[in-house]
Amino acid sequence: MLVNRILTFFLLLSLGKCDNIVQIDCNTLRLGQYMCPDPNYDLVDPKTQQIRGCGKDNRAKVQCIAIEEINCTESNNSTFFKEMPCKWTNGYHLDTALLLSIFLGMFGLDRFYLGYPAIGLAKLCTLGFMFLGQLIDIILISTQVVGPADGSAYITPYYGPTVEVIRFDNSTFRLKQDDW
Repeated sequence: MLVNRILTFFLLLSLGKCDNIVQIDCNTLRLGQYMCPDPNYDLVDPKTQQIRGCGKDNRAKVQCIAIEEINCTESNNSTFFKEMPCKWTNGYHLDTALLLSIFLGMFGLDRFYLGYPAIGLAKLCTLGFMFLGQLIDIILISTQVVGPADGSAYITPYYGPTVEVIRFDNSTFRLKQDDW
């Protein structure tokens, strides 16, 4: 119903037969009917390098603008707030964890820093599992497979190197393809 109304409006607008402005719920707009500005220095928190207001649910509200012909029912103008994905951080820096792993990983300081005291103590007592554990931790931390124990993300520059870890478990599976 709503989609038909919007399509009808744009059809009439393109024919030049409609000059009024449509009021709709802007949370139902599709991509291309609104624009969220690219985060600039005002929207990015300098401490966490994420969008301001990023919570543990990895979502933050950002002010977006609908196209000129659409007014939002919630604000009576073309601006509205939309939830955008972000990465919640809790103060752990990737570069600090990596440097600790490279230079002091044999003593387990990288694992103590990230909140894994049991593994850190085991590395301390065994000299980094005879340096093999230190080498493995350098690889795991640099590829961001091992992160902080509280489940937060590392602090990296907003446009810096980040990794999306894709996990495979019983809830995900591959569909059989025709060419297999």
